[in-house]
Amino acid sequence: MEQSRPPRLKDKIAVITGSASGIGRAAAVLFAKEGASLVIADMQKAALNETLQMVRDQGGAGVAAVTDVSDETQVKALIDLAVSEYGRIDILCNNAGITGILSGPEDQDGENWQQVYAVNVLGAVYAVKYATPHLVKTGQGAIVNTASVAGIRSGAGGNAYSASKAALINYTQTLACDLGGYHVRVNAVCPGLIETGMTQPVFDYARSKGKGDKLGSRCELRRYGRPEEVAAAILFLASDEASYITGQALAVCGGNTASLNLPGMKV
Repeated sequence: MEQSRPPRLKDKIAVITGSASGIGRAAAVLFAKEGASLVIADMQKAALNETLQMVRDQGGAGVAAVTDVSDETQVKALIDLAVSEYGRIDILCNNAGITGILSGPEDQDGENWQQVYAVNVLGAVYAVKYATPHLVKTGQGAIVNTASVAGIRSGAGGNAYSASKAALINYTQTLACDLGGYHVRVNAVCPGLIETGMTQPVFDYARSKGKGDKLGSRCELRRYGRPEEVAAAILFLASDEASYITGQALAVCGGNTASLNLPGMKV
């Protein structure tokens, strides 16, 4: 008879931003299933509450807070909420992100770049700033940032988005050096083509042109990914199973970053 294992996040307290849909929602539901109590955040109130209900349907405990991560005051309030509700923080998942406006180099807009960086980079910086004292107290805290394969190589996003994700990967590495002595691990996941609310326009466009079967065809696994597959990687990096892993950027991309992936190379 198969022996049941204990929940991988039993008694852990986790904060997850960008939880209203996609990867953040999948991570919240999976964390709840694995025994964590959650504080989830997003700007989309109705969808965020749907995620909260999904967490509770798994038997998990959780609270939700509408939060704009580009606003430092709101991020501080989110961390304060987690501590007031549960007394500590064990895991911080910086998942909130935006793609920004796609445009050619000659049409780059400074306001767009600033907005993308404010959410994708500074959102993580603010959360880490206020969560670090609490993560240090645990003696085994974990931070997982959601970056992107766009931060590893070109061709997976626009200029501002790609640059912001590269910055987030580098921040993950430098932060791992800063916090390693306090036994706080810091890692990033780098999703490839995943069908989420953020990427939905790409999927809708391809399908409208009758090219839905081409989605993900340039990946070595010849398919696009699901939010749950990225959430599983986040769970691993957040759990004690990854106790000797820090400063890493784990690509969850179906092998997309394993080859040159030049146009026309793959059949």
